[in-house]
Amino acid sequence: MHTKLFFIGVLYFIIFSAYSQTQTGKASYYADKFEGRTTANGEKYKHTKLTAAHRLLPFGTVVKVTNIKNGKSVEVRVNDRGPFVNGRIIDLSKMAAERLDFIHDGITEVKVEVVDHGDGKGGGQTKPSYYSEVEEKEFYAMDIDRASPKGFGVQIGLFQEMANLVRLTQNLKSSYKKKVTLQVKVVNEKKVYAIILGEFPNREKASSFKKNVAKRYPDAFIVEYAKL
Repeated sequence: MHTKLFFIGVLYFIIFSAYSQTQTGKASYYADKFEGRTTANGEKYKHTKLTAAHRLLPFGTVVKVTNIKNGKSVEVRVNDRGPFVNGRIIDLSKMAAERLDFIHDGITEVKVEVVDHGDGKGGGQTKPSYYSEVEEKEFYAMDIDRASPKGFGVQIGLFQEMANLVRLTQNLKSSYKKKVTLQVKVVNEKKVYAIILGEFPNREKASSFKKNVAKRYPDAFIVEYAKL
């Protein structure tokens, strides 16, 4: 029963309204493992192309991205959906990240400005903002129970999209060998899912673990289960 309720909840995605022409927030870039994978508009991701993933802007939209830290700018075309990490507003190709000079930082504060609205296609069929490309034979074993965790955990991020949620949960379990807890939240009247790692007996142990994941997940923070 709880498994069914979880899937029903996840499938209630948010339909977004018109988006602002300028926004500021954090940018990240695609890891090398995504080279050649199909993006949400049907194109193949190539790290040498100036492309980006955005949650709302139509495919084909050209945006100017400025690294607030150093003032460097680059124009990229939206052809994918993401990032699905709380606080991040755009995922850039590796070439774009090199132009903005934040490869070694991994993440940086940027300003995103719409330059050209494009045709909404960008070289492929337009798909809704909750769409995510998956492998044809991508299966996951699900064993979900209602939990009552105690102590402290480390929240990695907030997610709306099912494929990203499941993939990251699987990767986190393999990488850190920690218990993974999903918490349903409502943020700005929108349902999202928080991924929380670990069940630590005190804040000190949670803080030590947070330092271990800080490089890959700079937005991670400690939560106390009793106060959630």
